Amino acid sequence: MLLSVNTFVSLDGVMQGPGAPDEDRSGGFDRGGWLVPHASTHTNEVVEGWFREADAFLFGRTSFGLLGGYFPKVTDPDNLIATKLNTLPKYVVSSTLTDDEADWSPTTVLRGDLVAEVRRLKELPGRELQVHGSWRLAQTLHQAGLVDVYRLLQYPVVVGAGKRLFPDGSSPATFATVEESSRVLPGGVVSLTLNPTRLGAIFAGTYTVAEGRSSTVLD
Repeated sequence: MLLSVNTFVSLDGVMQGPGAPDEDRSGGFDRGGWLVPHASTHTNEVVEGWFREADAFLFGRTSFGLLGGYFPKVTDPDNLIATKLNTLPKYVVSSTLTDDEADWSPTTVLRGDLVAEVRRLKELPGRELQVHGSWRLAQTLHQAGLVDVYRLLQYPVVVGAGKRLFPDGSSPATFATVEESSRVLPGGVVSLTLNPTRLGAIFAGTYTVAEGRSSTVLD
């Protein structure tokens, strides 16, 4: 399976607490719910498109608890997202969560070496192993070079503080935009699909002037 990270970010890269003021107040975060005024049928359609590609899910402990406390209550058979989350295999990374506590069936708790476990899961048949939210987990997977595709909805909001998808210290990387699934939605939200093309380094260059003409030179 491909490993995809699917998340909502602000213009300044914040992914913390998009859906409600009390969703994630860790670190004293008090700006939650910034996504909601910009949600629309267009953003919902994009997110449903993400979930159509899923054959399994990988969560950190916090996101597993948040989603697992909400979606089992959604029993509408026409709700694609709930149906996928409630029926497909789920894996949660935790050293403290017990099997009895991980009762959002079917769920497996991963307690071993995370990188090795994820590599094993990626060898299983299927389309995508999807990560939604799960900030710390997304960081670990990025640093290990395990993410095959990033799908982002970037909202026209500067949050100004909070957990960023790529905080200072992230491994450098270069991405290619998948044009057919990247666009500006009505209302200004940007849908981006990005494939990593170079991990651990970025492409660089410089602007020069030769014979009066400006040109670029790539390293």
